[in-house]
Parts: sequence; structure tokens; C-alpha cells
Amino acid sequence: MSPSPRTSESLARRIRMARGLEPADLCVEHVNVVDVFSRTLLRDISVAAGDGVFLGFGPSGLPARRRMDARGRFMLPGLIDAHLHLESTMLTPAEFARLVVPHGTAAVVADPHEIANVLGLAGLRYLLESSRDLPLDLRLALPSCVPCTPFEDSGAVLAAADLAPLMGHERVCALGEMMNYPGLLAGDPAVLDKIVLARASGKRLDGHAPGLLQARLDAYCGTGVASDHECESPEEVVQRLVRGMYVFVRHGSAARNLPALLRAVHVNNAHRCCFCTDDSSPADLLERGHMDEILRLAVAEGLDPLLAVGMAALNGCVFYGMRDRGGIAPGWAADFCLVDDLRGFRVREVFRAGRQVAQEGRLCVELPAAPPPSDVLDTIHIAPLTQEALRLPVPSGRARVMGLTPQSLITRALILPVALDRGCFDPQQNPGLAKIAVVERHKATGKVGVGILHGYLRPDAVFDGAIATSIAHDSHNIVVAGGNDRDMLAAVESLCAMGGGICCLQRGRTLAALPLPVAGLISPEPGREVAARKAALLATARRHFSLNPDLDPVMALSFMALPVIPELKLTARGLFDVQGFSFVPVDAEKA
Repeated sequence: MSPSPRTSESLARRIRMARGLEPADLCVEHVNVVDVFSRTLLRDISVAAGDGVFLGFGPSGLPARRRMDARGRFMLPGLIDAHLHLESTMLTPAEFARLVVPHGTAAVVADPHEIANVLGLAGLRYLLESSRDLPLDLRLALPSCVPCTPFEDSGAVLAAADLAPLMGHERVCALGEMMNYPGLLAGDPAVLDKIVLARASGKRLDGHAPGLLQARLDAYCGTGVASDHECESPEEVVQRLVRGMYVFVRHGSAARNLPALLRAVHVNNAHRCCFCTDDSSPADLLERGHMDEILRLAVAEGLDPLLAVGMAALNGCVFYGMRDRGGIAPGWAADFCLVDDLRGFRVREVFRAGRQVAQEGRLCVELPAAPPPSDVLDTIHIAPLTQEALRLPVPSGRARVMGLTPQSLITRALILPVALDRGCFDPQQNPGLAKIAVVERHKATGKVGVGILHGYLRPDAVFDGAIATSIAHDSHNIVVAGGNDRDMLAAVESLCAMGGGICCLQRGRTLAALPLPVAGLISPEPGREVAARKAALLATARRHFSLNPDLDPVMALSFMALPVIPELKLTARGLFDVQGFSFVPVDAEKA
């Protein structure tokens, strides 16, 4: 965990190696070092490492057991993803590490509120245990909102007293994103208890406050919430920075806000900014990369490369109190990668604690392999479901509709005329609209919410089939979209039979499926196989259905049940107005 020496003899050995009295473990020669402290380049020098830390650097190398000629490449500190939901990758921690470490990622801060909403403390312990002994420093931000609002049906409830035993864990660095900002602003004691716990434990408080400005933002960050990754405009960035908050510039598979937000980042405030992905698909990790891809995009948008590397390495470590990490300096953890240049950021070699762990895009160390424990399996439990539960009466013929926005988690609250069949919404008579339902799947309560989705299909298309998934942020009930109740019901039944996952179905026949038996969120299979199976499923769905080509139909669907991001969302209890923080009827003529 820490580069601190374990004994005085260990420290004495570091001193001897740094003075050249004993061979270092590694010396990298002819390398250009990115100095994130003063935003300069140290050109054509040698860097020595030993006992897991950097020992020193200069024009000539120290004696070393291994000498390596970098041939003019650039040495970056190990990169950090400052905010990620690991479950969004659908991978185990080991398989996630297999994909991201070759891209230069040394650390991630994971907020596991997805698995916690399904399994509670058992899910958190599973992630902590299964991420030990990896070539990746995986830290947790304990989830603050399980469930994320009082209006949801999750598989667990975590109060401050439940989180307290884990708050002191060496790999717990924060209280996770405070999504329930209405509850915080209202002074909800259950919310405030968690904030008090985190502050008393000396842990950071992560934020989640889309659209919050001025006085309400003052009250929010005045409690100690110190970061936000939900900014969508330069104004939001500025308002947070002037209040002493950190801004996590987000670019992932679901939300890609980097181009807009970088307009507010400059040399005087970049030290308060970090990069994060929030949610990443395995296909994107394989095809585009991880933090290295963000560096490429940031520099292409005009950000100084040295500022960009600081935002991708040092700043996140400083924010979370990860001492002696994120920079290249004597005594700091020898986590680094070598890249060809500071524009393309092609990662050639990756080192963790001075040991090589990846080369040319592939991991070169063995990962621990263990099957998932039984207490994270068998998590799909629904009450008997019929087509009748999926009917959607709209007597007035005017409906409140969720309007999808590509590349954003925000939906628009639309009011549209809809064609009816015996008083109920009929997707087949409404081109461009799909029916959507959320089915409670943790405690078999029988709760089902039904609504209407705009922007999921092409404008003139009708949905001939259904897509369903047990990934439905954040309570992770089953969400299904379709064009008829028969296929929607069959898709839900197919998910139950496989123990959770994703499936697409047409006229009663399953076209493609991806089982996710760990909490209904994660596959134990290799990352490349998971990515290939999801890619095949998406290709099948796009081939058979007239979907909006500008969105990932599974990821977009998975965020339609998240009632903390404006404007309209759907839970197992019904249609939810996020700004009003209350349920509203689908029929627009009803109060």
C-alpha cells in the first residue's frame, strides 16, 4: 500500500542505493521525465528505483541490477482514475486490471454503490478481497447513498453505523458521491450522519450535484463535500472551483463532458482538477484505452500536456490523500509508464512499485484467480409477473415522456400526444417511442413502474422486440424497453433464468444474451470475452431493431432508472421528477 519503509534496515538500504553504495533494482536511462510538480520536462536523464520507490535521477545512472534504455521516451507517473464505478465494466477487479494496467493506470478510486445496492456490505467486502494482490491500487469510496433516494427499492440499506467498521480500512479513502443532495440540503439526519462519520475518520467526501449553483451549492459544499464529477458546463466548473472544490473532468462510456469542461480549465486552476471515467464499457477499454485515452483527448482539445498529466496523475492522489504517489520523486512510489510522446500517449511499458507489469498493451504478470463466492450469486428474485402489469393507461392521450439525450445522463421532460389502444399506450402506433418498465428484483415485492421513452429508437421506427438488463442504476432492478408486452415479459423471464445480465429478444425468441451472475452486474469471464459478447449483443440488437445510432442501447437503458439525474426517470414505483423530487403520473393531464 505505502512506499514507507517497513523497517529501519529497509530505509538504510534505500539510502545506500540512492548514494550508489548498493545497486538499485532498476535504472531507466535516456528518458524524458514529466515533472508534475513544476510542470517541466527533465530531458535525457536517468531514473533509479529500488525497494518499490524512486531513488533519484540525474544525468548519469546509478549502479543497478537492471538497466533499461528508454530511447528518448517519456516517463509519466502512474495514472489515476479519480472516480469510477467498477461494476459498469461488468468485470471482476482482476479482469479490469488486466485491461487498464497496460494503459498506464496505476490506481482507481471505485465507488461501489452498484454492488452495494444489491448486496450491501457483502458486496463491498467482495470487492476489497478480490482486489488484493493486483498490479493496480484499487481504493474504495464507501457508497453514501444505498439506496440513492428514499424512493427506490434496493437490495440493501446502508446507514452510517453499517459503514463505520469499513471506514478505517487502509484502502477506503472517501465517502462516495453524495447523490442525495436534496436530502442533504433538507438536513436529513441519515445523510448527515454519514458526512459526520467520514469527516471524523479523516476521509474525503465525494460529490454529485448536477446543476447545483449559487446558494444551494454553498450549502452543499459547506458540509465538507469536496469534489464533483457531474459538471456539464464551464459555469458549473467555475462555481465549484471558486468554492474550494475539486472538479473531476469526466470522459467515459456513458457521459463525455471533457471538451465542454476544459474550456474552464487553465494554468491557474488545473491543480484543482482531475480526470475520471465514471462508467466504462469493456469494449471502450479495449479499443480506446483508459486514462491514456483521456490524455490524448485533452491535449487534442488544446490543454497543455504537462497540465494534462498532472490532472491524470498527481491531482487525484493529492485529493484523496494518497501520499507519495502520482509524481516522480525520491521516496515516491515507483509507479510509472513510458510513452512515445506527449500527444499520442502510446503506452509502451508499465511499472508498478519498480516492477514491470505490462508491455506493449499486454499484462506480463500473473493475476490471482478465484471463483466468486456464493454470497454474491443468485441475486434475481421477482414476484410472478404478467403482461397485465406492463399495461400503461393514458386516458387523456397526453403523456409525460423521458427524452434521451445522446452522450449525456440527463433526460428531458417531454409532454407528447400518444396514440392509444383501449385507453393504453401502444408502442406500435407511436413511431419513435418505446415502452419502458422497471421490475423490482431483490425482494420479490411485485413493484413495477411503466413509462415511455423518446430517443431510444429512430424517429420513424417502431420497436419489434425488447431489450432487458439487470444493470439499472443505482438500485439495479430489472429495466426493459420494448414494443409489445409479450416480448418485454419474455425478456424479463430470460434474465431471471440466467441469474441476471443483458438480453435482447424478438417475437419470443432470445436473439443474444450476456449472463452477469455476480450480483446481476458482473461476469467472472475474461474481459476480452465479455467485451466480445457484449459487442455481439449490441450488433444483434442494432441489426434487428431500429435503434438510435448515437447511443449505446444497453448503457442508455441502464441509466433510465437513476432518480438523481434530471429531469425524468423511472423506478419500480413509477415516473420520478428529479427536480421536483417527487413521483408524477405518466398521464400529463393528471396532477
